[in-house]
Amino acid sequence: MSGIRARGGDEGDSRTIRVASVPSSHVYVKHLSPPIPDDRVVRLPDPDPDDHRRSAVSRWWPPVMLDPEWVREHAAEFDIFHLQFGFDARTPEELAELVAALREAGRPFVYTVHDLRNPHHLARDAHDAQLDVLIPAADALITLTPGAAAEIERRWGRTALVLPHPHVVDVDTMAAVQARRVGSPRADSGFRVGVHVKSLRASMDPLPVIRAVAAAVAEIPGGVLQVDGHTDVLTPSGARHDEALSTYLQEASGRGELELRIHDFFTDAELWEYLASLDVSVLPYRFGTHSGWLEACRDLGTAVIAPDCGYYSEQGPVIGYHNDEDGLDIASLHTAVHVAARTAAPPPEPIPARRRQREMISAAHLDLYRSLIG
Repeated sequence: MSGIRARGGDEGDSRTIRVASVPSSHVYVKHLSPPIPDDRVVRLPDPDPDDHRRSAVSRWWPPVMLDPEWVREHAAEFDIFHLQFGFDARTPEELAELVAALREAGRPFVYTVHDLRNPHHLARDAHDAQLDVLIPAADALITLTPGAAAEIERRWGRTALVLPHPHVVDVDTMAAVQARRVGSPRADSGFRVGVHVKSLRASMDPLPVIRAVAAAVAEIPGGVLQVDGHTDVLTPSGARHDEALSTYLQEASGRGELELRIHDFFTDAELWEYLASLDVSVLPYRFGTHSGWLEACRDLGTAVIAPDCGYYSEQGPVIGYHNDEDGLDIASLHTAVHVAARTAAPPPEPIPARRRQREMISAAHLDLYRSLIG
């Protein structure tokens, strides 16, 4: 795999490569295509989970393409099977059946290893068992950072092609946000730090992080800590209500130690506006691997404070602190917040550079696919 290069495509080979992508409609997968679309690689639309005869418009879960019967019935429609994510609910035995169906159909199997530790699982055993099927079986592996590739080599003896995460935010929004941020100091001359607890993934233990950030922000003139969370966690009637977290946040908000905002899931436009309103976003993870959230911050020019678990620091510039399953190093997080406050905001990733990156990523995928189908 290390010999595959991004050549921009072999102009002498005009074949269209049809990819059964799991999923297809996710923004990461969409941005594996070049900025100006062409037909060198065509990814099949996600089948509708409620009616396999129809393609899905926006809902791809649960992924129909993971069904071995779907593979057997539709093998003539694709040249490559490329798994990104979405297999959480599949047992190792079911994944082995999928691989067997692909072998029977003679279709190469590519797997992009986004997560070496599933952020939704408290224990790692189930995901490890899934990876023990997928990684050895794949005809080719891709991952996003050198650290993840080294872990794959160490654990399974496999070499993965390292390709960076493409931009997450759409180009028009990046341009609009960058135009108003670059060279324009914030109107309130303050320092706004955001912690978003979302719907409390298993990888989060946000209360110690929020306490530490609140203490650090209180020492910074003009500092504001904004904590966002979803209604399912922070309201008493929510399906995943966390009473201890909710009580602390309400009381801290009442004392003026933070601004608390409770809402349902952001739309993409709302999420980009939220991230662009922050000077720094703190990732409160105690385990994980990579982060699309981090990439969106890079697109918008928002600094990131990230833990040293996983490989976040290899995706792009971050201010680091120590946090893992053994606990939070409060002093390192305190220092990180102060470093962020006295450091100039990182410039947003230049749009031309993000475009060139997408060209490189799409060309590398094309080269890889062609090497597998001959």
